[in-house]
Amino acid sequence: MSAKKVSENGLLLALALILSYVESLIPVHFMVPGMKLGLANLCILVCLYRYGFKEACVINFLRVLLIGLMFTNMFSFFYSLSGAVFSLLVMGLMKHFDVFNIITISVAGGIFHNVGQLLVCVTFFQNENIMFYGPVLFVSGIVTGALIGIISAEVLRRVKRQEYK
Repeated sequence: MSAKKVSENGLLLALALILSYVESLIPVHFMVPGMKLGLANLCILVCLYRYGFKEACVINFLRVLLIGLMFTNMFSFFYSLSGAVFSLLVMGLMKHFDVFNIITISVAGGIFHNVGQLLVCVTFFQNENIMFYGPVLFVSGIVTGALIGIISAEVLRRVKRQEYK
């Protein structure tokens, strides 16, 4: 692995950690407890497009692990991990087929992040009524996924333009 690739992945991980922490400081509580914007997914999506699925998996797992160790408890860690795994698997699969644009892939990632978290919640609490949060979470996944996708596309466009200067 080249030094440039290692340093850029390190920067993406650091930025994902910072964005996760900053997001935890936002005092606005949305309609469902624990609902967030998913700002760190910007780094994961950029990594997926710049370096590929394997590197995005490593950065995603390290982000979830480090945030879990520094700022949350084991329960939150499993929520985050399940959402991250579901989201990245779907985004990686969609990108692999090269049919969808980055915004569509990000929206799917936002939706499946919520699916993973709902499944963990139902498993832990043994209560299927939690699934009633699904529609609200799916709408939020669409909105935040689109926002992250738009920002990611712009970041990738600007990074590519800088590489040619």
